[in-house]
Amino acid sequence: MMRYGFILLTFCTTLLGCAVAPAQERRPIAWDGLGQDPNKSANRVHAAKRPTAPPASAASDPNQDRERVLGTLRPYSEAWWAVHDEIEAEKDRQLGTKLVICPRCVQPSSPQGEEVTGSIR
Repeated sequence: MMRYGFILLTFCTTLLGCAVAPAQERRPIAWDGLGQDPNKSANRVHAAKRPTAPPASAASDPNQDRERVLGTLRPYSEAWWAVHDEIEAEKDRQLGTKLVICPRCVQPSSPQGEEVTGSIR
């Protein structure tokens, strides 16, 4: 029994050594010429290593001052709600500038400017 355990342990150790071999020591892969060469390392930068954009300044983000004021007000007071509504309106405006709707996706309105309804028969 001890002999079979030793053989199994040796076999598993051998397989583990093959599985953790560094990429440089692995044999090259046969490439058919289509797509990217799997033998070349990727030139992509990892997401954690990408340079991040600098934080937005107060001039480009008008909500920064409003949020600072919002923190000093008593929560849910009339003044708090007024500043909160301004912040939400600015966020909606910023989203509206980024949002693009395909002209073919929007149905044209009726020429009279009023909504037309039909009956179901």
